[in-house]
Amino acid sequence: MTQPLIATASEGIARLPRVALVGVHGFGERHLENLGRLSAEGALQLVAVADPQPPSDGTLGPEIAVFASLDELLGAGTAPDVVIVSTPIQTHAPLALAALKAGANVYLEKPPVASMAQYQDVMAAAASAGRLVQVGFQSLGSEALPAIESLVESGEIGEVRGISATGLWLRSKSYFKRSRWAGKRSLNGTDVVDGVATNALAHAVATGLRLAGARTVADIEAVDTDLYRANDTESDDTSVVRVLTTDGTVLTCALTLCAAVQSPPTVTVYGTLGQVTLFYTEDRLEITTPAGIRTENFGRTDLLENLLGAGSEADLLSPLSGSGAYVSVLEAIRTADSPRQIGADFVTWEGEGDAAHPVVLGIDSLIRRAALGQATFAELGAPWTSSGGPSLDIDGTPVASLQDGSHIRSTSSPRPYLHPVRTLSGTVVTDHVPEDHVWHLGAGVALQDVDGINFWGGRTYTRDAGAYVWRKDHGRIVTESAEHSDGQRREQLSWLGPDGAAVLREQREWRWAAVGNSAWKLTLDFTLEPATGRTVLLGSPGSNGRAQGGYGGFFWRLPKVGDATIWTPDARGEDAVHGSVAPWLAWSGTFDAGTSGAAHVTGDPGLGHPATLVFLASPQAPDPWFVRHSGYPGVGLSLAWDAPVATEPGRPVQRTVTVIIADGFLATQDIEQLITTLGESA
Repeated sequence: MTQPLIATASEGIARLPRVALVGVHGFGERHLENLGRLSAEGALQLVAVADPQPPSDGTLGPEIAVFASLDELLGAGTAPDVVIVSTPIQTHAPLALAALKAGANVYLEKPPVASMAQYQDVMAAAASAGRLVQVGFQSLGSEALPAIESLVESGEIGEVRGISATGLWLRSKSYFKRSRWAGKRSLNGTDVVDGVATNALAHAVATGLRLAGARTVADIEAVDTDLYRANDTESDDTSVVRVLTTDGTVLTCALTLCAAVQSPPTVTVYGTLGQVTLFYTEDRLEITTPAGIRTENFGRTDLLENLLGAGSEADLLSPLSGSGAYVSVLEAIRTADSPRQIGADFVTWEGEGDAAHPVVLGIDSLIRRAALGQATFAELGAPWTSSGGPSLDIDGTPVASLQDGSHIRSTSSPRPYLHPVRTLSGTVVTDHVPEDHVWHLGAGVALQDVDGINFWGGRTYTRDAGAYVWRKDHGRIVTESAEHSDGQRREQLSWLGPDGAAVLREQREWRWAAVGNSAWKLTLDFTLEPATGRTVLLGSPGSNGRAQGGYGGFFWRLPKVGDATIWTPDARGEDAVHGSVAPWLAWSGTFDAGTSGAAHVTGDPGLGHPATLVFLASPQAPDPWFVRHSGYPGVGLSLAWDAPVATEPGRPVQRTVTVIIADGFLATQDIEQLITTLGESA
């Protein structure tokens, strides 16, 4: 049974808890300040410190003993009630074990241990000794955490859809020279596991896990790691760690030490009606609901004070037993492949000498997109990662990559799509998982209403609500088989409902070929037929009552485009072409390589490149054009503009769309000539 920390002397006079600090430099200096405060308040007695490098003269009072090691401190008979361990990561477990064996309670700095095996050893030792171990995740002492839990329970932000933890910090070369273990995964064969998620921004991970309800090892179902480094280190400095809890909650931690400007790290809980963001270093909440945005500030309980006043583990705000989920994440990082180096083309250095720090190209946007889309950097196709998927090549030049979509979050309706699609010179002309609509996925086929199932992603527009609402109605499209050859790919796809039952069968064919030296054409032919043996209705927000919102069917999400011009043979501009029926629609402008990822091909980050896309209407039906520019850049051919379309057994719905992807700016005359050429060669 755990003994109270405020002991009673034999004569019945209460004495102060005796505290020893191991490690007085680095973060240990903050502990010294806090110990001085609490000592002055009469809450404890600092009796000893231990460090191979003793504190400078005058730092401590003469009544405080100084030792070179914890072993010497314990051997001298100081008998501390609490030992604070603020030392290099690889020493945490052995020092904690020694303190527990001596009968002390332990305050263990983060990360508490360097492996799951060490965690289990310390847990067993604490149980055997009947002692308490508090872990120094100070953010877990924030009064904002129970406030968030109460807010979620109240339903004010609706049902939880996911949680993200984000950190945009910058660290200079000197940060990785502060000690022998800094930036190391191991040191002389001993695990260290220093890194952005395990040390520098570990509070983001730990706080996210707490809000996800994950405390123990058993609370973690799976951990995906995507680890990179811009610095000359062993450890990761730019990573995404995605955690799936056993209750199905997804926590996405997108973190970097290579930002251009440091900003406060956050943990956000996303709901169906709103969201709440915790700026955990400030104990500040930003709450977004249909009623508006409000800010609330909270206090924080000091974790050492919490430990001193604890009668049992249940009283601790950050017990070692509650760090099991965090250690599961650390273990996944420890056992993952070594972080991959981010290429020099995608890193700029700011500052001089040891004050210099790296900035990864586009990292701010990538962090936000990873958090919103529950996606890794590799899944986002960050230019410094290697993305898989079959490639569409023309004369040995890759012009598009096929993504199977299996990694896409469920509320974005996972589905196959093309991204990136490039011009022959390498300019990227598609986007996916953008910040504004993370369910927009390159070029492909998507519908928001298939017999009431959302195969588009995001919120669903319903006639009853007269608005977009989050519903658990998302389906997914999976590839059953594929035949890929030079210039052609044929696929058999199944459209599956939330219950996994097939709703539609799709035959999809992609064809691609050069059109001269500076352009190529991409043709998509798809056929939709019921998988149920009965008629299936294909609808859209437009068919459900949203005026001018009839998107669905073929859709192409563009990246950022400067000086965009959008026109058809008879109209010009977004408002004029949207909802019109025309044989073709063209979009030209300057595509921003810095945000679209074209720098991956061109090696010319941030420099825009002119390109023109020409979309040819389907010959099977006069589908209206769906066009967006002011809100986001996108083009589609609307399968169900203002009324649903039926696909019946034996009478499938078929559409064919051809897109000409050209470098440079094309005029109407150029387009007409190209179309004529295509017609002659068909």
